[in-house]
Amino acid sequence: MLPPRVLVFAGSARKAALSKRVARAAHIALLEAGADATLIDLADYHAPLYHGDLEAEQGVPEVITRLMAVIDQHDALLIATPEYNGSMPPLLVNTLDWCSRIFAAPGRVAGLDILAQKPVAIVGSSPGALGGLRSLFHLRDLLGNLGMLVMPKQLAVGRSNEAVTSEGHLVDDHVRAAMLGVARALVDATAKLKA
Repeated sequence: MLPPRVLVFAGSARKAALSKRVARAAHIALLEAGADATLIDLADYHAPLYHGDLEAEQGVPEVITRLMAVIDQHDALLIATPEYNGSMPPLLVNTLDWCSRIFAAPGRVAGLDILAQKPVAIVGSSPGALGGLRSLFHLRDLLGNLGMLVMPKQLAVGRSNEAVTSEGHLVDDHVRAAMLGVARALVDATAKLKA
């Protein structure tokens, strides 16, 4: 059987975002866990702020259609989120809001149908000691409301500015092992669902 295909992205578009470092670390762990993992950047899928009137007038933005096609090609997701004021960043919320919409073009599949029952793992990042833990609670609820299968195992990488290098290498062996545990749990669950 082919290895599970896992799409990885950070919830920030900022070039030097700590969540991008953590996403790189997760990508490395997924490859080690046997996944066929793809790392993307939400900066390449910039969409306007979701607005119902805008959707009614112009439909779902083309970048979101492209993003959903990429998501549809993967068996699972891993999202690395920063923490903004104790919650998720606006970019991540806006992206997921657009992704949940129904595509108006003939032959398109509803966004919720693509996301439903898709396994997803979440990891957090923050320069603080809690590692974005508060944002993970909010993200878990949102993904569950979208019908996704959120893995119980998660990781909050505290002091991410020190804990992970810009290339995505985790400095501490315990954190590295925890990230690998998240990756293996996602790969194993996804493989079982595919069987």
